[in-house]
Amino acid sequence: MDRRIVITGIGVLSPIGTGREVFWEGLARGSSGTRPITLFDTTPFRVRQAGEIADFDPLALLGKKGLRDLDRSTRLVCSAARLAIDDSRLEISEATTRDIGIAVGTTFGSLHSISQFDRSGLIEGPRLVNPSHFPNTVINSPASQVSIRFNAKGFNATLSTGFCASLDALSYAADFIRLGRASAVLAGGVEELCEETFLAFHTLGYLSGMNGSDPVCRPFDAGRDGTVLAEGAAMLVLEEEEHARKRGADILGVVLGSGNAFDPEADSSFERAGRGLKTAITLALEDARVKPEDVGYVCACSNGMPGLGRMETRVLGEVFGSRASRVPVSSIKSMIGETFSASGALAAAAAVGALRQGTLPPTMNHRTPDPGCGLDIVANAVRRKKVSTVLVTAADPYGQNSALLLGGYGR
Repeated sequence: MDRRIVITGIGVLSPIGTGREVFWEGLARGSSGTRPITLFDTTPFRVRQAGEIADFDPLALLGKKGLRDLDRSTRLVCSAARLAIDDSRLEISEATTRDIGIAVGTTFGSLHSISQFDRSGLIEGPRLVNPSHFPNTVINSPASQVSIRFNAKGFNATLSTGFCASLDALSYAADFIRLGRASAVLAGGVEELCEETFLAFHTLGYLSGMNGSDPVCRPFDAGRDGTVLAEGAAMLVLEEEEHARKRGADILGVVLGSGNAFDPEADSSFERAGRGLKTAITLALEDARVKPEDVGYVCACSNGMPGLGRMETRVLGEVFGSRASRVPVSSIKSMIGETFSASGALAAAAAVGALRQGTLPPTMNHRTPDPGCGLDIVANAVRRKKVSTVLVTAADPYGQNSALLLGGYGR
């Protein structure tokens, strides 16, 4: 008998708000999280705005104990985990601790910590570095700290698959539950905004506003000129259905299926990409036993990079056929920016909101239709529509592709 996987809690920290209700409300309003960067000096850069989380206060969510030596990524993901646990009313005790796992997607989560630790070692010498800062330099530190702080002694995994990492973490968590190796899993992703990551995206020319204009993320628009880098964290509580029902949990949604595939022909232009994303979506549909015509909404991964919008449009056309132009598709990155490894989990949180509230978040900043992106992109305003199945996509410029299908509870 299949073990049905349900979602019982969501914790979100994003540039447009903290907490799932605030996050959903911000998406419905079409809020923008783009603001001047305060975390580092932007004088050397042509772009000086990003999706920075304003007024982040880890003390309010985590308390003072054990906080001093944690870096920003770890504080963000632990805060998201706290919100998710509270939202789910999940009790972690000595009787249940070994049945609760952790799966976190992150790629650049330790980059700033590594840079600062190495700088200290090079300037002051390796014997004078602060040893308490060393744990922050390993990429599995955020996931490990979630386990330590909340006493979850089941499996602990970190996935580092770029843009797809947190969607892959959700898929990984669901698989562990289906295999009977966990009853509940805290799964999601995190990325912090730091100078090192910003420098990389700036140097690669991925950012909107490189020509001196205000940076704007406008997926699928003819005038799109790049993305807006952002930070965020989202953690979801996934459980086996009977486990959730027995403890009286409020079930928010269902994980129906997932798929992923690598595309060796992909590059940063996305010109040769597409087969991997189509395969990932096809595998997710097969895993969920869902037909393309049953999908009511697509929470897309397009982020303002010209090639990604065209590629995703082409793939959705191949998946949905003649129906492609009638399936609502939107990208929440138009509001929160590109949160990289956290983006899939944030999109999944948005998808649950669409299922629960019957509201499809808009693709904001749409000015000029692109003939190469002939989709129903829910332009500039929230749409009221009941849907029962949502497809969430993720595609990495360097070949990784993932898809997740979520459904409303009661299917």
